[in-house]
Amino acid sequence: MTNPLTIALLGPGGTGGLLAALLSRSGHRVICLAGESTADTLRRGGITVRSAQFGDFTAAVEADTELREPVDACLVTVKHTALDAALTRVPPAALGDALAVPLLNGVEHPAALRARYRPDRVAPGVIRVESTRVAPGVIEHGSPFTEIDLSGDAVPRDRLDALAAVLTESGVSTRVAGDETAALWAKMAFLAPFALLTTRYGVPLGEARSGHRDELEALVAETTAVSRACGAPADPARALARYDAFPPGAKSSMQRDAEAGRTLELDAIGGAMLRAAERHGVPVPVTARLVAQLRAAGH
Repeated sequence: MTNPLTIALLGPGGTGGLLAALLSRSGHRVICLAGESTADTLRRGGITVRSAQFGDFTAAVEADTELREPVDACLVTVKHTALDAALTRVPPAALGDALAVPLLNGVEHPAALRARYRPDRVAPGVIRVESTRVAPGVIEHGSPFTEIDLSGDAVPRDRLDALAAVLTESGVSTRVAGDETAALWAKMAFLAPFALLTTRYGVPLGEARSGHRDELEALVAETTAVSRACGAPADPARALARYDAFPPGAKSSMQRDAEAGRTLELDAIGGAMLRAAERHGVPVPVTARLVAQLRAAGH
């Protein structure tokens, strides 16, 4: 094993709880940062994971309401809607030289972290996983894969490589992406049509791609155009092929939030897409209509 690291985890929900448990199981010291009641639950009982990929296990973690000591990295896995409030748990002085690794949907959050912490230590990541917190400290991991692309154009490459090795060793297939913009937009270009379409019509992906095919194709064309305008290559045919290969019952995280009555990441995904399109003069009428309809519905 590589030398054990001390890793803070801000937001031990579906994604964060899974990563915290995997890192702890592979021998690293993990400090979960959360509200007092969740932190108390995690301190007493650890994190239990139920997973076809990793098996069923419980891992001990430390927990606190705020970062109070040096760490090697802090993984930020809260929803975008909770980011500003959550970051108060990580004082810049406490984070210091550590890597800040946001694993959030959207493309605008790295700037917010760079305004608060050392810009050359903010390493945005993209994670592909389906994982749900069913209770504090209890995680159900549904996808047969858990993959991360790490980036950070200004971050020393050896720091990225070292963290990628630790994550891979813990079971998370992790690679270092050479271009931060391309990595973030690759996720955004896939996520935006999936999230907007499934949430707008309240149907899983299989029904969305068959019953609303014209809109899916239009959304893919629009997000591809915006992605390219932002300097990230995108292939609409490949994107459509990925949607068609996905299980028909798949639901986006935004759709799950809507079903549960939670606040949607509509601005982080749809709003960010519209702002980027406006900056670059790219017409996105279908994206704009779906975002407007979701907002009109109270989201």
